[in-house]
Amino acid sequence: MLYSNSNQYNMNHKLKGKNVLITAGAQGIGEAITQQLINHGANVAIHYFSSADRAEQLKLSAVNKGCKAVTVKADLTKEAESQMAVTQAAESLGGLDILINNAGSLVARKRLEDIEVDFWNKVMDINLTSMMYVTKAATPYLIKNESSSIVNLASLAGRKGGHAGSLAYATSKGAILTFTRALSSELGPRGVRVNAVAPGLILGTAFHNTHTTKESAEKTVQGIPINRAGNADDVARAVLYLASEYDGFISGATLDINGGSYNM
Repeated sequence: MLYSNSNQYNMNHKLKGKNVLITAGAQGIGEAITQQLINHGANVAIHYFSSADRAEQLKLSAVNKGCKAVTVKADLTKEAESQMAVTQAAESLGGLDILINNAGSLVARKRLEDIEVDFWNKVMDINLTSMMYVTKAATPYLIKNESSSIVNLASLAGRKGGHAGSLAYATSKGAILTFTRALSSELGPRGVRVNAVAPGLILGTAFHNTHTTKESAEKTVQGIPINRAGNADDVARAVLYLASEYDGFISGATLDINGGSYNM
C-alpha cells in the first residue's frame, strides 16, 4: 500500500502545474483523461467540436481546483483551425508541456466494396491528418521545454484489423502506431517523448454505444482473459502515466489496453 501511495504522489507531483492540450477532451475517453488531469493539478486546454456544455463543466471543475483552464472549439480536419486551437491553448495556459491526441472516429462501418473515396478520406482526415496538423502546430511550444510529452490514441483495431466494416478506421489507427514511432525519432533529440495507447473494447463511451452492438460486445468480452470490458478510466490512467514520465526512458512505444486479449 505504501508503494501505491508513493506512486500516486509522484504522478501528482509530476503533473501539477503542467499545461496540457487534450483534443476531443470533453467526451468519452477524452473526458476521462481531462478529469484525471484536473484531479492531478494540471492546467488544461479542452478541445471540443460539439460537446460545448461538457467542456465548460470541465473547465469550471478545473478552475474550482485552482487550475488554469480554457475551452477551444475547432474542426481539426482543417489546418487553420488546428493551428488556431493550439495557439489559443498555449497562449491561455502560458505554454504547452503535454499534448494528448485523442480526437478520432470510426464514422461508420463500411466494407471494402461499399467504401467511397470521400468516406475513406473523411476517416483518414479525422483520425490521422488532424493528428498531424495539431502535432505540427504544437511542436514549437513543446520543444521550448527541457522535456515534453505527446500521447496518441490508437486502437486495438490498428493491431488486429478490427471487426468487419472497420477497414478505413483500422488502417488509420495502424498508421498512428507508425506515426508515433517515427515522430519519437524526430522529436526525441529535441526533448519530446512520443508514445501511444491502443485501447481494446472500452464500453460506456459514445463510440461503442454507437458502433458496437450488445451481442458483439458480449462475444468480445468472452475472449478477454480478465473477463470484463475496459472503461474510459482504464485508458486515462495509462495516458497519464505515459504523459507524466518526463525523466523516463519510454518513447516510441504503444501501450496495449485490452485485458490481455491481444499482446505482442
